[in-house]
Amino acid sequence: MPINFQDEKNRGTYAARKADDTWINRLQELVDVSNQHVADIGCGGGIYSKAMADEGAKRVTGVDFSESILASAKDNCRSMPNVMFAYGDAYDTGLAGGEYDVVLERALIHHLDDLPGCFMEACRLLRPEGTIIVQDRTPEDCLLPGSATHIRGYFFSKYPELAQTEIARRHTGMKVGEALRQAGFAGIEEHSFWETRKVYPDIDKLADDLLQRTGRSILHELSDVQLEELVEHIKEQLRDTPAPMVEKDRWTIWKAVKPVHDEA
Repeated sequence: MPINFQDEKNRGTYAARKADDTWINRLQELVDVSNQHVADIGCGGGIYSKAMADEGAKRVTGVDFSESILASAKDNCRSMPNVMFAYGDAYDTGLAGGEYDVVLERALIHHLDDLPGCFMEACRLLRPEGTIIVQDRTPEDCLLPGSATHIRGYFFSKYPELAQTEIARRHTGMKVGEALRQAGFAGIEEHSFWETRKVYPDIDKLADDLLQRTGRSILHELSDVQLEELVEHIKEQLRDTPAPMVEKDRWTIWKAVKPVHDEA
């Protein structure tokens, strides 16, 4: 069944990793967060809130609808006084409007149906000329073949029915771009990139990560028995892969700007 983000046992699933340099470098190419006020909507365990604070953001406010996951985010960022968290959702964050320079929505929109509504709330939060960064996977990103680096592809070669679940929850680039336009954004850009997810010293460490479903909501669609069979399938596919193992995910990023409207 789908992941229950409110379940206490899933509290740490989105706080156990650190933002990789591939993500940080890509963010820097798209937007300068130094000395900026940033809203991280759907912040999960605060991994990327923390990364943006490390990159010089003046203040980062993370928002999530799961109180359990917010607790892990607060713990993850407890040493960072310029990072704070608030309970809310993508349609109604509860944050003051017009106070943010950057809004990040990473790995959020595949959980949502009303993209224009989500982006309208982001637009409300931003100052004029503020930037929204949306990062998610399109169906094309998800269904690339499995390989020594693209582990996710093996999920769907083993369980083709899982691919249909994945496709059903992913939005096309065209749909995301149109929703951003409907919400009032301009200067919309679309970029693809490979983000290093994690480096594993050996196949057994990768297997352990998969069995824990760490940060992988799609694996909650599988039973424990199915998951064990998937892990064995992946180990067989990768048995001749030399260590260390570098896992990467292909993502799409949309960047857009809140325009300055002439009120004269």
